[in-house]
Amino acid sequence: MESGATKIMGIINLNSDSFYAPSRAATVEAFRRRADSLLAQDVDILDLGACSSRPGSEEIDAEMEWARLEPVLETVARDYAAVPISIDTYRASIVTMAYQCIGRFMVNDISAGEWDEAMLPVTGRLGLRYIAMHHQGNFQTMHAAYHYDDVVESVKQYFRAFALRAKEAGVADWILDPGFGFSKSNEDNQTLFDRLDEFKSFRRPILVGVSRKRFIWQPRGLTPDTCGDIVREYEERAQAMGASIIRRH
Repeated sequence: MESGATKIMGIINLNSDSFYAPSRAATVEAFRRRADSLLAQDVDILDLGACSSRPGSEEIDAEMEWARLEPVLETVARDYAAVPISIDTYRASIVTMAYQCIGRFMVNDISAGEWDEAMLPVTGRLGLRYIAMHHQGNFQTMHAAYHYDDVVESVKQYFRAFALRAKEAGVADWILDPGFGFSKSNEDNQTLFDRLDEFKSFRRPILVGVSRKRFIWQPRGLTPDTCGDIVREYEERAQAMGASIIRRH
């Protein structure tokens, strides 16, 4: 990731299931509207995700994921070629097909390469930037309650292990995502956020995705729709603590 100002990553969910309705764009026309709106707000990166990962969501197969992505990527290649793109997927096959469609992009993998053994080798071979997110479990269990003696140290250990896996697979350019909202309680998420600057020791760009997350709105008696102001405060703090990318609805 280039040095300089913190980049804003705008979320476009290419489905009708993601938890925050305004981020959804289930058709090419809706994608265009959402993309144009985000770019008008000076978003730097568009993050495209065809598979919802909200608590309680149902996993879709690769065929459905690609059916949702392909027409949008064709539109990206034709009309948004100059815009940096991130694709939210945990499947190496999707990465390969997307690369054939639009060329270089950033891989945003909530599984950190654990759910598809081909993911890291494919990403390394293609020389793509890669976002590794901390989580536990699989698609069905990643939102369960997990116990940590020290959540920050546990997440650090996770990325120490990931760094070795990435090196073995030839993934040289990777970004650290602590995984706010995944496999953690509200208290764990808050502790992780308060100690975010400790992850600078990895000397990797840090992505922070706290937009509309439960640990922000639930303890304050708010909702995902009414927590915008406090989320912006969190994002400003994250930037001050060294975040390179803010992922935002």
